Amino acid sequence: MARYLISFNDEWVREHTGDELQAKARASRAVIDEMTDAGVFVFADGGIDASTVVCSVESRDGKAVFSDGPYAETKEHLGGFTVVEVPDDDAARYWAGRLAVALDWPQEVHRFPSAIRLDDATAAER
Repeated sequence: MARYLISFNDEWVREHTGDELQAKARASRAVIDEMTDAGVFVFADGGIDASTVVCSVESRDGKAVFSDGPYAETKEHLGGFTVVEVPDDDAARYWAGRLAVALDWPQEVHRFPSAIRLDDATAAER
């Protein structure tokens, strides 16, 4: 089994009314319930946009330096995501497709590298 990130950029989504967003939330919740029933759901969250940025952090001379900005100049930023654990790319594509249809906006699928897993690294240290 591998973990996959299914995500969308906020800029891919047009402005929605509150009622439209509630309908999208119900539609995506139904797909997440199906994922849960299928035993593939790991975690999801959304509603992330430029207004949710808390801080920026970078390493300077081996120390974490936090600031309220400036932030990286980019036109795209994460809008929401779902993590699933499924047997293969086809299964990840299936669930991404279900979300894309339910939400009526594009999704992007990324496979987490399976060679380095925290569980494996911790076991190797013992």
